[in-house]
Amino acid sequence: MQFNRRIYRLSPRDLSAETIAVTFAKTSRSPEPFDQIAAELDEAKSTEFSEKWIVGYGHSSVAEHAVLHLALENVSRLAIETIEGNRLASYTEKSTRYQQWDSTAFVTPPEIQHSPFAGEYNETLSRLFETYAEILNALLPWGQTQTPRKQGESEKAWLNRARLKAVDVARFVLPAASMANVGLTINARALEYAIRKMLSSELMEVRLIGEEIKNVATEELPTLVKYANPIDYLPDLSQFAREQARAISSGSETSYQLISSDHDGEERVIAALLYRFGSGSFEASLDYVNELQEEEKINFVDRLFEGVGSFDSPMRELEYANLTFDLIMDQGAYFEFKRHRMMTQTVQSFGIQHGFAIPRAITEAGVEQKYRQTMEAIAALYQKIADWNPQAAAYVLPNAFNRRVLCQVNLRSLYHFIKLRSAENAHFSIRLLAYGMLELTRTKYPLFAGKILPKSKLTSQELEQRFFTNTAVKVGRNEP
Repeated sequence: MQFNRRIYRLSPRDLSAETIAVTFAKTSRSPEPFDQIAAELDEAKSTEFSEKWIVGYGHSSVAEHAVLHLALENVSRLAIETIEGNRLASYTEKSTRYQQWDSTAFVTPPEIQHSPFAGEYNETLSRLFETYAEILNALLPWGQTQTPRKQGESEKAWLNRARLKAVDVARFVLPAASMANVGLTINARALEYAIRKMLSSELMEVRLIGEEIKNVATEELPTLVKYANPIDYLPDLSQFAREQARAISSGSETSYQLISSDHDGEERVIAALLYRFGSGSFEASLDYVNELQEEEKINFVDRLFEGVGSFDSPMRELEYANLTFDLIMDQGAYFEFKRHRMMTQTVQSFGIQHGFAIPRAITEAGVEQKYRQTMEAIAALYQKIADWNPQAAAYVLPNAFNRRVLCQVNLRSLYHFIKLRSAENAHFSIRLLAYGMLELTRTKYPLFAGKILPKSKLTSQELEQRFFTNTAVKVGRNEP
């Protein structure tokens, strides 16, 4: 037998996703080339192998070789939170920053559709979308004043850029019921667990989506997802935790809190770098770093980031320093924040207790009173439905309302998040969040925080004053 290097594709045009997974799995016991293994397989043999080894013996890592591309259309943005709640997957969704929503493009969930609230829900949501269109039109002149025309730029191109600024602000009015499309790329192992989570959701829409995804996926993966069933322990655990949590006060309403951090995080990163390129134990490396002078530590950090370009990731050793934040952000910001899945995020249910944000552009466009009245009316409907079903009530809430998120993140992931979300082209809501997290990081890891945005002199306070009239208006209060 000749042993020449070969690199080639197993094409999903020719082979099913499950057959490709089985082909790769069989290489652990077969000396034959991959293409020969694949040629000897058919759907029945692939299914038999999957049933025996993946399902029967639990070799579930094999399922990671089977990848599906799923297109989901006209699902609510509230449902998308569960759909996108998987770390090992890729998503692209319809953006509220670049598209204007159709006035009828909202979901009436099954719970409400068959409830006494159906009529009021649909009437209120229809009015909300009318308000969205009114506020967007009012923001168009404001957008033009905020958009200097480039030399040689056409009228059409300039107006479109100005319109996008208006759309960027009008998105605060869009509710969680807004329909959206999302493209999902995921391997079968992750998909099975994703389906299980969807089938266990407290929202009927999400459970129905889970069933549809399972049916569609089974056409390509006849074995690998067919045993995906609801998570049995989750309903009881959720009910128990909710009952216990009722005794806890709301606590601080500060937007950004640093709850904990590794006390020697910077030293641990430097020690891990020395460990990687040395031969001593980590304990010995950390002892060495702890004996260094501050100037020597600064030199290490400088060298670690020297030559790191805009499209480079810093060394993985930054992952040895961790921080935990308690954050309050508007729903629009959360929808972007949740995409950073290398963090560990725990999000509370979407409600009205943390108030709503008022962008300064709304005030400058002369529609603040209309905006406030709309938010108060929506909050009243939310409360009425929440007394019956708080999970379903969240559908009515616009992006303006705030929610609370617990986040644990390592320095490397935080570096990526802040660099990306602090940029001038980032939405101002998440940009404010990025600066707030950076400022807290500086209090614990000043050497590394100084490498994230070394040239920026902006502060979160300046950004808040520039972009917001108020970030947390409590419902039922006539605040100035």
